[in-house]
Amino acid sequence: MDRTSSKRPMTGRPGAPQKVAIAGAGVCGLGIAWRLAQAGCQVTLFDKGKAGAEASYAAAGMLAANVECEPGEEGLLDLTLESQRRWPDFARELEAESGQDIGYRETGTMVVALTRDDLAKLRHTYEFQKSLGLDLAWLTPAEAREKEPYLRPGLAAAVFSPRDHQVDNRRLTQAFKTVALKAGAELLEDTAVEAIRIDGKRVSGVETARGFFSCDSLVLAAGAWSQGLAGLPDFARPPVRPVKGQMIALTMDAAAPVLSHVLWAPGIYLTPRASGRLILGATVEERGFDKAMTAGGVLALLEAAWRAVPALEDLPIEELWAGLRPTSRDDAPILGPGELEGLHYATGHHRNGILLAPVTADLVAKSLLEGRSVPEIAAFGPARFAGSAAGRRSAQVLEAS
Repeated sequence: MDRTSSKRPMTGRPGAPQKVAIAGAGVCGLGIAWRLAQAGCQVTLFDKGKAGAEASYAAAGMLAANVECEPGEEGLLDLTLESQRRWPDFARELEAESGQDIGYRETGTMVVALTRDDLAKLRHTYEFQKSLGLDLAWLTPAEAREKEPYLRPGLAAAVFSPRDHQVDNRRLTQAFKTVALKAGAELLEDTAVEAIRIDGKRVSGVETARGFFSCDSLVLAAGAWSQGLAGLPDFARPPVRPVKGQMIALTMDAAAPVLSHVLWAPGIYLTPRASGRLILGATVEERGFDKAMTAGGVLALLEAAWRAVPALEDLPIEELWAGLRPTSRDDAPILGPGELEGLHYATGHHRNGILLAPVTADLVAKSLLEGRSVPEIAAFGPARFAGSAAGRRSAQVLEAS
């Protein structure tokens, strides 16, 4: 992996594109805009609503490359681990440039098994993750409750990951917005990219309600809406669909929190903020672009959280919301240039958008400046879906919504 310092502005090769449009001002779009503006590009961000108001706002901010690695995701692991390694320096730079605290906390993450069946599954996953060289520790029930005293008595076992941390995703988005604008990027909120214009075999600009904007390159970072942009030829449409997640925030006493570490338990994760806010998430639903909260979704989250941490039953409910994960066919991001000249992708991050923010910002910007897909993200380009039926399901979702 490239470990070029994130503190040095990147410079492109002679003739690198200087005028860049970015469709989507979430964490990925804002981060790329920041890096490109630092490198001297003229950057304009377009968003159909407010910056960071969709998946970036809905997330929990977990940076869990280790405990979230599952069988079949080995190809993604190097990228997630590299982004996790970049996070400490990236967070310091972002806070210094923005003057804002983004809530980056190195508290570690715990995964608990509550029953014998849970124990067998946890042991299997732990052994798989350890076989990949991941830094994880097996905990007895007593050791787990020493770290988290409010865990349910009688739990079966736990795993602790000292390298899986968290960031406050909503603060992160605001900091990205601040530094992108400070670096010289232009942000047009409530201004959707309505269509992409193509002249010959390359992107020439975007159509919006404010008129036409020409560009040398376009970065497609519109999350779950990336596939539906008018003007894209079929071969250039990324196979990205929305996957709904309902979430709940409770309020703890910040001076005596019920939970101190990010916690995964069967059917639930719990993310405690330093402020006392406790986030519970998230359902996984194929519901198109529907973001309605449901009684069943809320019940499932509260019951799963209560089974792991009974003491939270008396905590006030602070907020309910749902978001749409931008999910590709293989659950991995789509990054870098595609077949259509001038079009670059930064979408399809599924549940890893916040975790992958540093590598997405750094490496997509680098690939655009160098005019090629850089080796670190070459495997995640859109070409891996060429000639397949990758987009059919996403297209059906879009048509039904």
